[in-house]
Amino acid sequence: MRRIPQFLAAAVPLLLTGLVPPAPSASAATPVCAAVSVPAPAGAKIESVTAEHKTAYCQLTVTLTHSGKDHVKVAVALPDTGWTGRLQALGGSAYAAGNFDGLAQAVKDGYTGVTTDAGVSLDGLDTSWAVTDGQVDQTLLTNFATRSVHEEALIGKAVTQRYYHRPVTYSYWTGCSTGGRQGYSEAQNHADDFDGILANAPAVDWTQFAVATLWPQIVMNQSHDFPSTCVLSAFRTAAVKACDARDGVTNGIVDRPDECSYDPRSLVGTKVVCEGHEFTVTAADAEVMRKIWAGPTDERGRRLWAGLPKGADFTWLAGTTPGPDGTLVAPGFPVAVKWVQSFLEKQPGFDTSKLTYGQFAGLFRQSVREYDDVIGTSDPDLSAFRRSGGKLITFVGANDQLIPPGGTLSYRKQVERTMGGAQRVNDFYRLFPAPGVEHCFGGGGPEPTNALGQLVDWVEHGKAPATLAAASTDGKTRDLCPLPSVSRYTGGDPAVASSYRCR
Repeated sequence: MRRIPQFLAAAVPLLLTGLVPPAPSASAATPVCAAVSVPAPAGAKIESVTAEHKTAYCQLTVTLTHSGKDHVKVAVALPDTGWTGRLQALGGSAYAAGNFDGLAQAVKDGYTGVTTDAGVSLDGLDTSWAVTDGQVDQTLLTNFATRSVHEEALIGKAVTQRYYHRPVTYSYWTGCSTGGRQGYSEAQNHADDFDGILANAPAVDWTQFAVATLWPQIVMNQSHDFPSTCVLSAFRTAAVKACDARDGVTNGIVDRPDECSYDPRSLVGTKVVCEGHEFTVTAADAEVMRKIWAGPTDERGRRLWAGLPKGADFTWLAGTTPGPDGTLVAPGFPVAVKWVQSFLEKQPGFDTSKLTYGQFAGLFRQSVREYDDVIGTSDPDLSAFRRSGGKLITFVGANDQLIPPGGTLSYRKQVERTMGGAQRVNDFYRLFPAPGVEHCFGGGGPEPTNALGQLVDWVEHGKAPATLAAASTDGKTRDLCPLPSVSRYTGGDPAVASSYRCR
């Protein structure tokens, strides 16, 4: 259990005109849904607190500002009954900082739920807030990058304590993608905010990831070759078929895409029939695929980032679509396109399709140089989080089609080198690869069925997860193994968890 944050114990609450803590109701378990006084986090000013009763919970929305121009909303959902004493903070996706739709489920599970919009758009692909008169809005970027997540934790605890007249017992973070990155940011920068962090498919090393995933568009445009969706699918199918049985079982899943040595040139000359059209796979198509799977490099051929895993869907990062004249074009991964346009070029209409290999490498270096201290989320020193008693669980889909899992695997290795090796790191931080799973969920592989529950057991009862229980939508089960162990087939029915062991 975390100690009460200093700003709660020492700061004089900012009393808002007309707002008072709710009086205890006839049933102590069901406080009156009314606004409460909230202390302002350092560097912020509370603008308002409003209350709205929803089905089975009271939602208090705290609006705060740092510049007078940003208006950050933090929503806190407080169960009418059945509160467990726990708080669950919810992370965002892409360029959205929070998950307001998830509050009702958090309440249903007995948590106080809290999330934030960071003062930016709730549309994860909207970066219109980023640039004003050719300059990046540093206040909003700081909110989105790190500050609002920390304030979400502080305000969530403060509101809960004043509403129920007792502090939060245990606090948890849950998020995937951007939400995963936010969880890692908390572990790196604010070790006392959360007792447990569930941060999946995290966009760590954001400044590299957000440029690196533009690589497939660069490759196609510079090669002047745009494989059709049918051809891309043929390469994916061939890779899965070639690498599926490496672990002694054929189940349509590539367990370790990084160990799959399938050569796309073996498909050259193959005719692909799809949607009434026939395509012949060319050597140029195969070279495009080789580069996309290998990952981005700089001008000297040095590897910059992990490539798209063999077996992953191509649609988001490398999908092609008919252009205005009917010929195929590569629009590029929207998250990467927006990052280059808004934060690097500072021109929302910038055309990324014209970028050369050299310009791409230059933008990669610029991104790290300008923003790593702001949003990189790449510090491998988690000593403070370990000392605080925090626990961190992550799972990454081996078929992640949006954030290549190699980035998270690389970060984990850096943590191990910094903090004494895999076994010592596993005392507080466990990373579970999920074979066949796509970004956050889907893909046909076994997904964790109760990762948050297992995190709670670890935090509150000291029961470290030897595996994560997982199942696919068609009923197949398989336990996920924490690195450095990996799941291996040992014989029997490949659809049941007992046929696999961590080795």
